[in-house]
Amino acid sequence: MANIKSAQKRIKVTQVKTLRNKMVKSSLKTTIKKFEASVVGGNAEEAKVAFSNTVKALDMAASKGIIHKNMAARKKSRLAAKLNAMNA
Repeated sequence: MANIKSAQKRIKVTQVKTLRNKMVKSSLKTTIKKFEASVVGGNAEEAKVAFSNTVKALDMAASKGIIHKNMAARKKSRLAAKLNAMNA
């Protein structure tokens, strides 16, 4: 345990940020799973709505620095390919 007051504060701040990042990552994974479930189910309208929600969640996570912007772009591209393959 840290003895210096500023180091103790850093530990607290890091714990809070870690919990927030974990929450965002968890909800991001949930939205991706919902999209993939709608694609497997074959429901095109539901898949489009889920895709837009997933893209929004990915962009927000990337803007906050929770995930890397290239990772967000890669996931959006792969999800868009799945959506297009379903519609074709």
